[in-house]
Amino acid sequence: MKLETFFPYQLAIVAEAFSRNLTQVYGREFGLSREEWRLLFLLAEEEEVTSPDLARRTTLDKVQVTRASQRLEEKGLLTRKVAESDRRLRIYRCTDAGRALFAEALPRVEGRARRILGEMSRDDLEALVQGLTALRGAMARIDRTDDEAG
Repeated sequence: MKLETFFPYQLAIVAEAFSRNLTQVYGREFGLSREEWRLLFLLAEEEEVTSPDLARRTTLDKVQVTRASQRLEEKGLLTRKVAESDRRLRIYRCTDAGRALFAEALPRVEGRARRILGEMSRDDLEALVQGLTALRGAMARIDRTDDEAG
């Protein structure tokens, strides 16, 4: 088997390319890294988020969350504080400036995503969405089975 035909590799390559393409908008136009964009995206919709929740919901590791949040804090786009109940936890909040930047950037990023997806036929796009949904479901079932067995 060749790497190029291995499904996990194909999926990773396409996801990476799609993400890189969107980076041209939030990176070039708004000066955000991929990690910063993910944090800002999540925080703009939440009152506050803890460090473990940020890592879990953004698929970033602890170091990536720490570095990206430091940069966002330096830019005045979020605040971080130590949780009073557990000194190991950090609590993150989006600032008004962070929400404003996100509100400006999101329509442009969404427009870029629509432009990419618009290059696909309607049938292909529906099949892609259906396939991704089915793949998520299959992984959830495997995870539940593993949890029950483990």
